[in-house]
Amino acid sequence: MPTTTTAPGRSPRLRRLVAATALGAISLSALVACGSGDSSSSAKASPSAAVTADAAPLTVKDPWVKASDTEMTGVFATLVNTTGAKVTVVSGTSTVSAKTELHEVADVDGKPTMRQKAGGFVIPANASHELKPGSDHVMLMGLTKAVKPGDEVTVTLTLDDGRTLKFTAVAKAFAGAKEDYNAGMTKG
Repeated sequence: MPTTTTAPGRSPRLRRLVAATALGAISLSALVACGSGDSSSSAKASPSAAVTADAAPLTVKDPWVKASDTEMTGVFATLVNTTGAKVTVVSGTSTVSAKTELHEVADVDGKPTMRQKAGGFVIPANASHELKPGSDHVMLMGLTKAVKPGDEVTVTLTLDDGRTLKFTAVAKAFAGAKEDYNAGMTKG
């Protein structure tokens, strides 16, 4: 059986060189990753989705919640689909409400009326869907505490495939879009 021999001292030296090269590459990668962003953007950045790469194909931009000391409030943001296939949000939960629903505002008898969104929010492939006052939004009902300006509310959205997307929305004062509630909708 043939045997392979190396010059004395070569194998350990070669191993140390490979290890040092790998460590250097890892350190350089970490420095590049930390320094690649604009340092001023982190101070101005609003909360966004805290999602693992395989958890959801969406990102959440500029999430906020309307401050409220009543029974309900709304969450707004832009949902961005980063995939080549449509994504559908079918439900949600929050840390400050007994019930969370996906809502739309529709024209009913000439009045903007808030109601549950049949089928959820569909975000086309490589596109975005804006959640805004007077339109589609996430409704938090049966608030367990008042939501004051500056408070942070954690919201979790569930997709039609069962994956979830968790993000934090900061509360701010907002007068509202003056929509009515569907006659069959309860407020608590």
